[in-house]
Amino acid sequence: MKHQLTILAAALCLTAAAQTNGGGISPEMLQQIRQQQAPTASDRALRNALASNAIDQLAKNQANAGALNTYFSVETKKQSITDQKSSGRCWMFSGLNVLRSNFARRTDSLTVSLSQDYLFFYDQLEKANLMLQGVIDTAKEPIDAQRVQFFFHHPVSDGGTFCGVADLAEKYGLVPADVQPETYSAENTSKMAALLKSKLREQGLELRRMIADGKKAKDVQKRKTEMLGDIYRMLVITLGQPVSEFTYAFRDKNGKAQTPARRYTPQEFYREIVGGPINGTFIMVMNDPRRPYYKTYEVELDRHTYDGHNWKYLNLPMEDIEALAIASLRDGRKLYSSYDVGKQLDRKRGFADTENFDYGSLFGTTFSMSKADRISTFDSGSTHAMTLTAVDLDAAGQPLKWKVENSWGSSWGQQGCLIMTARWFREYMFRLVVNKQYVSDKLLRDYEQKPIMVMPEDPLFLMDE
Repeated sequence: MKHQLTILAAALCLTAAAQTNGGGISPEMLQQIRQQQAPTASDRALRNALASNAIDQLAKNQANAGALNTYFSVETKKQSITDQKSSGRCWMFSGLNVLRSNFARRTDSLTVSLSQDYLFFYDQLEKANLMLQGVIDTAKEPIDAQRVQFFFHHPVSDGGTFCGVADLAEKYGLVPADVQPETYSAENTSKMAALLKSKLREQGLELRRMIADGKKAKDVQKRKTEMLGDIYRMLVITLGQPVSEFTYAFRDKNGKAQTPARRYTPQEFYREIVGGPINGTFIMVMNDPRRPYYKTYEVELDRHTYDGHNWKYLNLPMEDIEALAIASLRDGRKLYSSYDVGKQLDRKRGFADTENFDYGSLFGTTFSMSKADRISTFDSGSTHAMTLTAVDLDAAGQPLKWKVENSWGSSWGQQGCLIMTARWFREYMFRLVVNKQYVSDKLLRDYEQKPIMVMPEDPLFLMDE
């Protein structure tokens, strides 16, 4: 026993030596660290305060906590606020908010709420097919190859972009919210998503083995279709059977019927709401200061349907993006937009500003990375889509602040909206979808360049949630 203890002690010594050799924290280094950070009276007071208070509560900049100016010189018509609940479907809520706003603007009086549950059903089915077909396409590559890993790591998700709204709505149509209302799993996606992912990974492995065993392509495709039948059944159980026909009458903002009730298919209802194709009518622009401006980029495999459109964008300076947004808002058009919404956000007031919280003073340090550095190091990126609805301009026509319709319910923030200062907007705004009619010929030509392909693993190319 004593001999065993001696061996164990020697092994531990070797382990400790290995940990400190060439970069580990040695006892001497730890002593130096402690000496550099000797606690002051202020540190002790802060430690006591933080023991029972949130960091944001103590870091809040009281000089920036006054009454908010809620006036906006350019504002689109208000519409009802939506609530994505515990799901990552902000992209869909924002996209459908834009579509229903355009409809109300075109008809001048009619309003409609669109079913997220309906379109989410087909989003999940299409993403499942994208994953399984991707596994088939890469079946001859090793299981640890980057592309193969991509499909198994991200078999399905509830995040997305406006490109998904365009592809899905054109393909499957739209239905009113009261025709196919939300289910628990639509509003609380985590468990359903976990089960779908597990099933798809199991199915993906089976498809790889079929191909490795030399099965014919038609047999592999037949089996994939059967697998999607299993996924379809899981979606019916959690989200409900998608409607194929329904009766509906349009109403005004007071709820009074303005049209006779008529029978629609989802595709017919889509044509009633949208009027024509969405793809081809808009461009997506982004602000990514790491890359050259006025170049077009395309994110490989970042789409919702296998036969749909990759996420393609024109990289622009913020002043160009602001000009596009202002032109659209002046004409009464809301816009799909996305942000790193968690940064410097006063949730209680629904107010985002770079000076809301002074974390540097609280911790006696600085947080000074540029926007490009934050993106490069995964410290910042597009995390949440919201509907840009208003801007307040100074006498020279420059933005002072912006307002978005959020999808966190009407009781959140400013009656469901978020106010953002111009300086916050420039630091934490990333994507904007704008109708081509507000884009200059020069920028349209830039957008039509052959895109530079970029990888979906890039820190900026997270799906909006």
